[in-house]
Amino acid sequence: MQKQYIQIHSNKRFIHYSGSILFVLACMFTGISMGSVSISFSVIARIIGEQLLPFLSLTDGIDEMQKSIVLQIRLPRVLLAALVGGALSISGAAFQGLLKNPLADPYTLGVSSGASVGAVAVLFLGISLPFVGQFTLPIISIAAAVITIFLVIGFARMVDRFMSISTIILTGIIFSSFLGSLISLMIALTGEELRQIVHWLLGSVGMRGWDYVYIMLPFFFVGVFLLAVQGQELNAMTFGEERAKQLGVQVEKQKYLILAAASILTGASVAVSGTIGFVGLVIPHICRKLFGSDHRHLIPLSLLVGSGFLIVADLIARTIVSPSELPIGVITSLVGAPTFAFILMQRRKGGVSYD
Repeated sequence: MQKQYIQIHSNKRFIHYSGSILFVLACMFTGISMGSVSISFSVIARIIGEQLLPFLSLTDGIDEMQKSIVLQIRLPRVLLAALVGGALSISGAAFQGLLKNPLADPYTLGVSSGASVGAVAVLFLGISLPFVGQFTLPIISIAAAVITIFLVIGFARMVDRFMSISTIILTGIIFSSFLGSLISLMIALTGEELRQIVHWLLGSVGMRGWDYVYIMLPFFFVGVFLLAVQGQELNAMTFGEERAKQLGVQVEKQKYLILAAASILTGASVAVSGTIGFVGLVIPHICRKLFGSDHRHLIPLSLLVGSGFLIVADLIARTIVSPSELPIGVITSLVGAPTFAFILMQRRKGGVSYD
């Protein structure tokens, strides 16, 4: 009987992972295919295949313009959307699991605003750190995100030594509002860089190119690895800190490690794409409903679904009012705000609980 249960459970996990991977691949191919020039899936597969296997001649007869569109414009854009969507999603899953609250995400906890202040300061002041060059923006953005989350936690502890979840969330909202006013102040003092900063703040993965993908990748891999190995600890902490300690979890150490890893991912995402709200709120909530609350699987599945979601959101943003383009943050907010309201109503009715 137990073997049968394990087999059924394994089959479900296989379906979850294979379905999520197919979803991401379908979104990627669709994102690369659609635009002012339509490109078939087979042509895309041949172009990318030749890049991966250069000893094969797969692109004979394919127009050079199509190659350029795929490799220089759409593929880096789709990959960047996938990286940012995945990073924000697992950050939200980690924050929600750690704080046992479905309303916790980088946006509501002020982490996105902190990262935005760091990034805007770099653009506003023209800061360039020695020896790191183009990595100045993500490094300062990540540092600001990490500092913000620890300030939020520290302030919440001062206000309420028991650090209730509602206190942490409210503190995050307060910090987010204050940091938003700092951004507004810098915008008001900005001259010719105003357009660049405002466009960046609205959120976009367009016109970024491979440089931004390369900037994002090291921070993405570090953050994902640190969170992926914390699945068991997050599961234990959902039962409360005392119970987690009894299970052998070093609660304080793991808590700060999770907060730092999620902030690294958020800061890197904000640095390359601007502020994109609600992804870290919506996707983990949907994945928890679809796949369950086991963080060993919730984190990688949230990454996959979040990647596909932001690719689709970016595709809608650049095609719905073509030839103009909407900021991607507009699309995620149109989806996220009603979902946020739905979670609030469910929570009020007692339908969502992490305790």
